[in-house]
Amino acid sequence: MHIFPVINCPDAVCARQRMLEAETFLRAGDFVHIDIADGIFTFHKTLREPSAWAGLRMPFKLEVHLMVEHPEKYIEPWLAVGVKRFILQVETLTEETFSDINAACHARGKERGAQVALTSNPETPAGEYRPYFHLVNFYQVLCVQPGLAGQKFLPTALNKVRFLRKHAPDGIIIEVDGGITPETAKLAKLAGADVAVSASYIFGAEEPKAAWEELRRA
Repeated sequence: MHIFPVINCPDAVCARQRMLEAETFLRAGDFVHIDIADGIFTFHKTLREPSAWAGLRMPFKLEVHLMVEHPEKYIEPWLAVGVKRFILQVETLTEETFSDINAACHARGKERGAQVALTSNPETPAGEYRPYFHLVNFYQVLCVQPGLAGQKFLPTALNKVRFLRKHAPDGIIIEVDGGITPETAKLAKLAGADVAVSASYIFGAEEPKAAWEELRRA
């Protein structure tokens, strides 16, 4: 199972510290998952300025989860600092905004473009993914409410993983986010997930590298 560390930070000091910790176990070119929360779609805010991330000079690929109202406003600034994947909340999208975001991410070509992925809140029906089945091949399943790290894993979220694996076209990638431990990662993998992302289990450990390796073995 692929494990991406999550940077869910209120400021650049926190972000820099976690990136330094990530460098002890990730290789250059591996993915790091960045939570961007605006305090409107979510109950809290995280560091949201692309320039702050650019200043960290990280050797990793960035996957950005936009837990924000009006995600279309965030795309160009984050593309400019090299984001390789945007995870969008279906609750914040219209057909028009999705089309605009998708076009912007692909207009830059293969080298500078970004992949568009989708996620949804735990209470959002899995069927909300259906209109995108032939447009998107990467889906995230939130196993907690969007926002704060450290929440408890919701086992019912695994039903959404199973739904995607059964009904979406072959070849999709499924990521799970929230409450990830070795036990819940194993459950997600059995349900059909390919990737898990973790903040608290990794960065809350005395040895983040050992925690990351433990999740990989799940």
